[in-house]
Parts: sequence; structure tokens; C-alpha cells
Amino acid sequence: MNDRVPVQHRRSWRAGVVAGMASYVDAAAIVSTGTALVIYQGPLHLSAGQVGALSGTLTAAIATGALLGGRLGDRFGRRRVFTATMAMVVVGCALMVLSTGFAPLLLGTLVLGLGSGADLPVALAMVSESATDRTRAALLGFSNVLWGVGAAAAGVVAAVVGGWGRAGGQLLYGHVGAIALLLVLARLSLPESPVWLTARRERSPAPARLLLRGRHLRPFAALLGFYALTNLAANTSGQFGAYVAVNVAGLPVDVGSRLSLLVLPVTVAAGLWFMRIAGTPRRMAYFASGGACLTGAYLVPPLFGFSLATLALSAAVNAVGGAFAFEGIMKTWAQESFPTLLRATAQGTVIAAARYLAAAFALVTPALLRLDPSLLYAGLAAVSAAGLAVGWLGFRGARRDEFAAAARPVQLRPTRAAAESQARVSPLGS
Repeated sequence: MNDRVPVQHRRSWRAGVVAGMASYVDAAAIVSTGTALVIYQGPLHLSAGQVGALSGTLTAAIATGALLGGRLGDRFGRRRVFTATMAMVVVGCALMVLSTGFAPLLLGTLVLGLGSGADLPVALAMVSESATDRTRAALLGFSNVLWGVGAAAAGVVAAVVGGWGRAGGQLLYGHVGAIALLLVLARLSLPESPVWLTARRERSPAPARLLLRGRHLRPFAALLGFYALTNLAANTSGQFGAYVAVNVAGLPVDVGSRLSLLVLPVTVAAGLWFMRIAGTPRRMAYFASGGACLTGAYLVPPLFGFSLATLALSAAVNAVGGAFAFEGIMKTWAQESFPTLLRATAQGTVIAAARYLAAAFALVTPALLRLDPSLLYAGLAAVSAAGLAVGWLGFRGARRDEFAAAARPVQLRPTRAAAESQARVSPLGS
């Protein structure tokens, strides 16, 4: 028995890293697109409206992919769905590299977004279900670290190739596509989620409407409100970070992109610390502190002006706040709050709602930045604070753990064969 523990531990970490890299790809695709479209503006003759349309399309496609992928993952299994969706990311990146104008860019953005969005909820379910009770919270936290590293890695590539013209944009998408291809190959050797296999043998997939009933309604509604609002602020500042640096602060593309390099140590350190506290009662105290940092980060540029220094400070404070009060805690709550055959559906729906809202806002973000960037960032702070309040109200108090709840019936109720055998022996019951 003791010999099996290290083996299970290693297996859970391997599955957690391979599946958790979905977060890396998601972040890298968003940040790369934000920078690459700025680079493509000149060579491919893109207007500000077309840049907004492409950014909005990516976010809307990620949302649609999450909605569809989460449900497919609950119905047909984690492994086959998240292998196919990562292959879509490879195809989407190839289209973005080869595109020569707005129309092919739009197609590539659509494929990339659908694949990335569909992959995320299924991969995260795989992470949590492949983990042991000891490693689950840490692995979900590690996926959040990978999200930060993915965003930073895209920033590193942009810092190097930002002044290379169209080739720079192509290399940004080439980086995401290469990582995605390696992940497709690595995922082929992963077994199916044992938790999903057990649940699927015992019962049919639960209908999605159950999320709106009974004990599932409160965490589902809280996750919807929390993530939709905090993601609106985070997505806007992340997706349009390069745009703000270039068009508002007046920085060169490569200089603005180096902001990710400056905050990378902060992002990784804060994310690793979250891994330590994600499975403990202290996480709500950290959530409150992180929320204050997250809201305050958006206020730095309006209060002190848009410059390299203020954008760097804002990004660093945002990295600390986000580690404890954004993506990581959302993933943890979502995995703990729903049973196996609703887990990916719930998280996919939450991600989809948040990304649809962000996509709609992305269509008007460039115009709002031209109108008054300080007012826009003050609004992002207010929206983020509202989302954090919803999260606090929804998840304070006793912690839910559907993994423990699922284990109890398996131990206590007889198997179907045993029940039939008992019925034959004593038809009148006990």
C-alpha cells in the first residue's frame, strides 16, 4: 500500500502537468493575439475596428468552445476530447501564421479560440480527477502558475520579436502552436480519468439543467458572477495590454511586451504560494487580501498616469492579487463544487459566460481607450471589486468537496449485482 503512494503521486503530477498545460496555451494564445494583432496592423493593413473584431472573435470562440467542450468532456470522456481540442489549437495557430489578410485571420482566430476554449474545462477536470486528495489543490494551483507562465512566455517572445514586423507575429503564433503540438503527443499516452470511468459506469451523464437546481445552484451562480466580472477586467487589461502600452503610453511594441518579463518572478512566486494554501482554510483570508490587490492594480495607471513604470507596477500588483483571488481559486471552487458528470459542464459554462461578456466588451475597448483610458481603468477596478464581492459571499463558510461526497456512496451502497442477489434471497426486503 505504501509503495503505491509515491507511484500515484508521480502519476497525478504527470497528468496534472500535461493536462494543466491547457492553462499555459490559453494564456499564451490570448496574450500572443493581443500583441500579434498590433504587429499585424501595418503589414496586413488592419484597421482599429478589425483589430477589435478579431480580439472579440477570439474571446467569443473561446467561450463557445468552453461551453461545448465541457459538455462533451462529461459525456464522452476527458482524454479523447482534450486530445482533439489541442489538435485544433495547432491548426488554428498554423492558419494565423499563414494568414495574409483580415478574412483568413478571422478563420484562424475562430479555430484557435474554439480549440483553446473547449480544451480548458475538460483538461482541468482531468487534472482534479487524476490527482490524489493530497495533490489535488496543489495541482489546480499549479495550473494557475502555468497560466501566468504562459502569459509571460508570450511576453518574452514578443519582447524579442516585437520589432520584426509580420515575422514577429508569425513567431508568436508559432510558439503557441509548437507547444500545443507537443501536448497532443504527450496526451496520447495519458489514460482516461479513473474518476470519470467509475462515474460513467454507474450512471448516465447528468443533464445540464441540474446546475440550476438544489445544492448546485448557489456555487454555480456564485462562480458565474465572480468569474464573469473579474475576468472582464483581467481579460481587458491582458488582451489589450500591448495596445495600451503602444497607443496610450507611447511605448514601442517590444518595450511594452517586456512588462511580462518584469513581473514573471512575482507571478511564479505568488502562484507557488497559492499552491501551498489552496487546500487549507486560510485560502479565504488570502482571497480577501488578493482581491484588494487585484482591484488596486487597475487604479495605478489612472492615478499616476500611463507610463512604463506605472504599467509595470500595475502588472506586478495584479499578479499578486490574481494568484489568490482570480483564476486559481475559481478552478479550485469549480472542481470541488460539482459531481463528476457535471464538473466539466459547470466549469465550461462559467468560462463561456465570462468570455462572452469579455468578447462583447472587446469590440468597444479600443474606442473607449481612445476616449478616456483613465476612466476605463477606473471602471475595470469597480467591476473587479463587484465580482470579488460575489465570490466572497458565495464561498465563505463551510468548504464543499464533491470528491469526498462521491467516495462515500461507493463505500456504503451495495453494487448492483449484490443488490439483485439480496433481492433474490429475500424478496420482501429486511
